[in-house]
Amino acid sequence: MIITKRQISRFLLALGALVCAPLALGQTGTSVEEGDWPYYHGSETSVRYSPLDQINAENVADLEIAWRFSTENFGPSADFVNPSTPLEVDGVLYANIASTRNVVALDATNGQVLWLWRSQEGDRFDNAPRKGSGRGVAFWSDGDKSRVIDVTPGYQLVSLDAATGIPDPTFGENGIVDLYLGLRNADDPRYPYPDIGLSAPPLVMNDVIVVGAAHRTGGRPRSKFNTKGDIRGFDVHTGELLWTFHTIPERGEVGFETWLDEGVEFTGNSGVWAPISGDSELGIVYLPVEDPTGDYYGGDRPGANLFSSGLVALDVRTGERKWHYQFIHHDIWDWDVPSAPLITDLPNGRKVVMSVTKQSWVYTFDRETGEPIWPIVEQPVPAGDVPGEWYAPTQPFPTHPASFDRQGFGEDDLIDFTPELRAMALEAIKDFRLSPSIFTPPSLADAPDGTRGLLSLPSSTGGSNWEGSALDPETGILYVPSRTQLQVLALAKNEESDIDLSQGFGVRVPRIQGLEVVKPPYGRITAIDMNSGDHLWMIANADTPDRIKNHALLEGVDLPRTGVPTRSGIFVTKSLLFQAEGTGAAGASPTFRAINKETGDIVAEIDLPFNQTGLPFTYEHEGKQYIAMFIGGAGNPAELVVMALPD
Repeated sequence: MIITKRQISRFLLALGALVCAPLALGQTGTSVEEGDWPYYHGSETSVRYSPLDQINAENVADLEIAWRFSTENFGPSADFVNPSTPLEVDGVLYANIASTRNVVALDATNGQVLWLWRSQEGDRFDNAPRKGSGRGVAFWSDGDKSRVIDVTPGYQLVSLDAATGIPDPTFGENGIVDLYLGLRNADDPRYPYPDIGLSAPPLVMNDVIVVGAAHRTGGRPRSKFNTKGDIRGFDVHTGELLWTFHTIPERGEVGFETWLDEGVEFTGNSGVWAPISGDSELGIVYLPVEDPTGDYYGGDRPGANLFSSGLVALDVRTGERKWHYQFIHHDIWDWDVPSAPLITDLPNGRKVVMSVTKQSWVYTFDRETGEPIWPIVEQPVPAGDVPGEWYAPTQPFPTHPASFDRQGFGEDDLIDFTPELRAMALEAIKDFRLSPSIFTPPSLADAPDGTRGLLSLPSSTGGSNWEGSALDPETGILYVPSRTQLQVLALAKNEESDIDLSQGFGVRVPRIQGLEVVKPPYGRITAIDMNSGDHLWMIANADTPDRIKNHALLEGVDLPRTGVPTRSGIFVTKSLLFQAEGTGAAGASPTFRAINKETGDIVAEIDLPFNQTGLPFTYEHEGKQYIAMFIGGAGNPAELVVMALPD
């Protein structure tokens, strides 16, 4: 009889339960320590770490595809880019698939379909702002019953029996809670359905389901009036609403004064579209809050606008605010907080929560008190000249760690591989304003000085974004994937909206015969020691694409490894850092890499059938470790590919 690590771990857990009865925290009977992957980022702490080491530096090059699961025939229309991360619990994978966000359970060893649940929402789906397969589901168990929790495209909370996929009849109404009920600013007569949904999974912790909120892309909002992105907690057993936290405060609540008594009533958004993290022992959940309506113009909402674009810590049982920290006062860059905060006990003894952001900083706090681990200093920032806009006089600048990607854009950031290229780059940007500092504000598409907008870096998609980061809890080293990509912020009147100004159409980032004007690397991975805040190493996230290597203007030039401006999915194990190149950028290849955690050296490269679209993850079942991810793009229907070592 072969005894697996999982069986040994569970025996030890059961033995510990006999010695001392633990508090009823989190969920029962599954964790990354047992070889499972029961949360979107592996654990409630969102560190994307697994202690599995069957796959290691000595054998990782031998990885081969164990099985594949295509989603081609599971929706009314094909899903080509599935960004989700399945969960794995006790040999079963639970995943979102297809444009209608079906929930499927698969045998984790061979991909056999065990059950499928599909929401049928009619007009509610047709009008949803966040259609598609979503980013994943949540799992909960008390040892007796187990549930898969999901939010549909039409913003309904559903609880499914993990064994059968049948909605729980004791939860809500026949297994479903209507999340439209109780919303603020949701009854605009101009629109049949409120502008709200969610792509990220909810967080289930301490028997509470915490549900976020997402809206349509806000670069050109349909109105300055919008649904408010309130965050709510529901009882995991019954679906009963336990609490609501107002990310846009009401009169008399903390933070209301930061809106200067203007815009606070009609302004919407400020939801939490990213995944949520938590500390079940402290009973605290950490909300990465987005910016208000609209993304690039805030003249209708003067003031710092708490609690937007910052981190809020709540009591998971009551929704009471424990502490908060705003990263951007009056966000007009769409630099909302894009990923789940990472929670860990560092080897130096600090108990921290870290927020990795679009603007390429890691904001680090004592997770119980909210005190910054390193000073965060308010510094003066430039004001703009957009009519009607309100500008924050200062912004918070973290002193440590240093930024992990480029901040601000000036002439020194232009490509200079040859004198000819530099001259061409200078010519290409002459009609734009530059951003000598990170908080340089957007400008008009037809500014009085003749410029056509601001060249901003990082862009509103990062820096870091929804793919998140990974942290090794044994060493306290944080691994951050990021990208360097210019954006034009050019404001113009949108005649179809009642908001004064929004992102203009028709003004594009300048290029030189297809080449970026900004210096590489265009995508990177940075290792940061969070004990000291020091950077350890940085590597480009990909080789130099052929379109750059073979470009006529670069003939004879010895190029560095440039990387690509894509969404690299990563996770870390006891022995290795794993990375895939992602999709959505010219030159991104279907390559999966194993990387030395200490040095950044590439240990192995494995070819994938198509590019990574969902985040990679790992699990073990019956003594065998697997690595899996959704792949697709470029006209290929999304599929789950699962790799393992040869038998």
